[in-house]
Amino acid sequence: MAARTISRCFVVSTRSYSSKTDKNVAFLGLGNMGGYMAANLVKKGFNVRGYDPSKDALTAASKNGITGATSIAAAVDGADVVVSILPSNKVVLDAYLGKDGVVKHVPKGSLLIDSSTVDPNVPKQIFPVATESGVGFIDAPVSGGVMGAQNATLAFMVGGNKDDFDRSLPMLQAMGAKHFHCGGSGAGQVAKLSNNMLMGITGMATAECMNMGIKMGLDPKVLLDVLNNSSARSWSTEVYCPVPGLVPTAPSSRDYDGGFKNELMVKDLELASSMALGIRSPIPLGAVATQLYRIVQSRGYGQKDFSFIYQLLKEEAAKK
Repeated sequence: MAARTISRCFVVSTRSYSSKTDKNVAFLGLGNMGGYMAANLVKKGFNVRGYDPSKDALTAASKNGITGATSIAAAVDGADVVVSILPSNKVVLDAYLGKDGVVKHVPKGSLLIDSSTVDPNVPKQIFPVATESGVGFIDAPVSGGVMGAQNATLAFMVGGNKDDFDRSLPMLQAMGAKHFHCGGSGAGQVAKLSNNMLMGITGMATAECMNMGIKMGLDPKVLLDVLNNSSARSWSTEVYCPVPGLVPTAPSSRDYDGGFKNELMVKDLELASSMALGIRSPIPLGAVATQLYRIVQSRGYGQKDFSFIYQLLKEEAAKK
């Protein structure tokens, strides 16, 4: 059903960060991504009150000018805009639709921006309830990882009303470099899950082929240079090389820490697989990628960046 209702994505050019009306922002979820995103809002002049169940996250956020709140209700009190980035379908639904959630406590006329990665049906459940309560709601998942959140270079994929998207731009521009309106409610999630499945597949393929070439005796630097100047060139080879030491800024060169956790890749691939099943869209490569990242997680490396899959393949090759 989703595939029939999604319109084309349009990139929006940069405009001013200033907003005369929306200055008070409640931010829910101050983890690896949210902490940086909220801090960037502060840097652009927004007043940010944040909530996270983790006291450590709240303490870290306070050092970046974010006022801590003791509950969701306290965080959204008086807010013009609510931004959230939360870990799962259930957490998002509880945060927005629960009796102590956002919709019941946020002022009328507010705008709600959920940047979590969830099933497209989640925003479709929240949107009508929010609308009936007199508040706007958009799903706005992000791409770019922790580095993108830290450097305010995230890409936002947005589903919802165009007027709400336009209103959200000052906040999105404070946190990211690119902003796409992808269609109605849930469209942002469809775009994000499609992107992340492709990211997982290309990451797996890059690890597989680099491992093969290196095992055959090629110098890793030479092989990477060939790939980046040939038809196999991709984000996975240029920016996110899975082989340690070749791209200094890639997580692989930091012991696979500080990137997009393998367990989150598994979550997103499972969400994408469920979406594909619902519309009977064949995903043979997505299915294989999902299983391989699950193996990485089952071996205790779920907290490592998903490019750790290179080490799995390398170890398997060494056994033969």
